[in-house]
Order: sequence, then C-alpha cells, then structure tokens
Amino acid sequence: MPTWFYPVLEGVIAFFLIAGGLFAFIGSLGLTHLKDFYMRLHGPSKTTTLGVGCVLMASMIYFRATTGHFSFQEMLITIFLFITAPVTAHLLSKAALHQKLVADIRTRNVPERLEVSDEPDEANSEASESRLP
Repeated sequence: MPTWFYPVLEGVIAFFLIAGGLFAFIGSLGLTHLKDFYMRLHGPSKTTTLGVGCVLMASMIYFRATTGHFSFQEMLITIFLFITAPVTAHLLSKAALHQKLVADIRTRNVPERLEVSDEPDEANSEASESRLP
C-alpha cells in the first residue's frame, strides 16, 4: 500500500473512535437527564448502539489494516448488537405498558390507556405499592 494511505486510515479510525465515544456519552447523558422510563429508554437504545457500532467499525478497520485479515468476530458482534438492541427496547417498553408504568406529562405519544401524571415519581411509587400482596 502507498505510504500516504496509513495516515488517512489512522484519521478514519480516529473519526470512528471519537464518534463512538460521543454517541455513547450522549446516550449516557440521555439516560441520566430524561425524566421517566419511556424517555430514558430512547437514549441507550439508539445512541449507545451507534456508539458501540462506531467503535467496532474502528476496530475492524484497524485489525484489517494491521493483520491483513477480516475480523468476523467483530462483524458478528456488530450484527448481534444492531439486531438485539431494538428488540430489547421494544420488550422493555411493552413490559412497562403491561405494568401500567405512569408516564411523565412531557412524554409524547402516550397511549390512551396509560395514565399521565404531573408527579411521575409519586405516582409510580403509589402504583408499585398497590401491586404488593
């Protein structure tokens, strides 16, 4: 390969690593700053998945350039991550709907059968106490 190719490749790898770190950081901020379960579910399921995907892409590019072999393990991890993350988020949201978890008033597109409370923390604690035997 030409000598100018390696600095370009390092730049591409650095871009994917920085983008992955930023996506993971934004997803973590969303998890800590959003108010209720339905809002918090969006951050980790979308942005953190993109963050890990970018880091895995950087790793695939690096090991392809250094060893000359394609890394099937990292490709399988990426495929598994992109398949399972949306399914897990969907199952968690369905479980929350089934448990009648109260949504915050700022949550958009709330189903009609779901209660909306001005004080979600108090409503959730009352709902969980009423389910106890």
